[in-house]
Amino acid sequence: MKLPGKIAIMGGGSWATAIAKMVLSQAESINWYMRRDDRIADFKRLGHNPAYLTGVKFDTKRINFNSNINDVVKESDTLIFVTPSPYLKAHLKKLKTKIKDKFIITAIKGIVPDDNMIVSEYFTKEYGVPAENIAVLAGPCHAEEVALERLSYLTIACPDTDKAYTIARKLASSFIKTSVSNDVAGIEYSSVLKNVYAIAAGICSGLKYGDNFQAVLMSNAVQEMNRFLQTVHPLNRNVNDSVYLGDLLVTGYSNFSRNRTFGTMIGKGYSVKSAQIEMEMIAEGYYGTKCIKEINKHYHVNMPIVDAVYNILYERISPTIEIKLLTDSFR
Repeated sequence: MKLPGKIAIMGGGSWATAIAKMVLSQAESINWYMRRDDRIADFKRLGHNPAYLTGVKFDTKRINFNSNINDVVKESDTLIFVTPSPYLKAHLKKLKTKIKDKFIITAIKGIVPDDNMIVSEYFTKEYGVPAENIAVLAGPCHAEEVALERLSYLTIACPDTDKAYTIARKLASSFIKTSVSNDVAGIEYSSVLKNVYAIAAGICSGLKYGDNFQAVLMSNAVQEMNRFLQTVHPLNRNVNDSVYLGDLLVTGYSNFSRNRTFGTMIGKGYSVKSAQIEMEMIAEGYYGTKCIKEINKHYHVNMPIVDAVYNILYERISPTIEIKLLTDSFR
């Protein structure tokens, strides 16, 4: 199978940079869409991303940078989208080039706000990309550890498993092990949920709850995740697999987790706005919390952790009060 052809990275953040490193370990060159010309100029001059993972050096002669999304799409066969979910629609609105004939890989761990759709569903419904031409890239895999070439595991999900295997081979390396799945929707939803649960873990850390309680929180989180996945997208999946449980654990516990960091600040008394300003990075779980809450209005799954995080972030209920209520519901 010829896939993936000429690959384009769509986004300029830390995860985009890590994925570019993975792809360039196998490909001669890539196209790279970044919206800011000043960042592109600095990247070319310095030989690394000037804003993210600055220790990762690139041979920029192997990278075709462009701030025009249409040019990048025209010149690429496979598009790896790594933009934060709140900004995806703004980037796509610039598109005048059709993408329905492209192969799309989404590495976006979020839901499209307002539409409350997972990204694969959004590409199919809004841009006519066939489901079999969309893959999802998921962890557990922190960009920072990929940059350090620490052993990491990726799962590539696609309804067409032959295509998933082709992508998996392209991303595998001495420090990246890959596996495949057909559970696109389940993995996308779990990627959103684990960010929400990481915020909960951070809030509890900020409130000085200890490791004993964090273990109970994560145990309840995986049960809650499983209830939601089996209701929204019933499938014979094992939620204990690394792409579900492993991603949840690393996001909930790691110091690299921006969602946990964001939650910790909330637990310490920061307002949402002040935490966002100080972090200077997107905590996808903030937006994911509201989206999951809206989606669950149609399914009525028992989700006390999501409800608690929503009440803290959007209803401004005291974290102390809300987490105390949550602790009383756990067993």
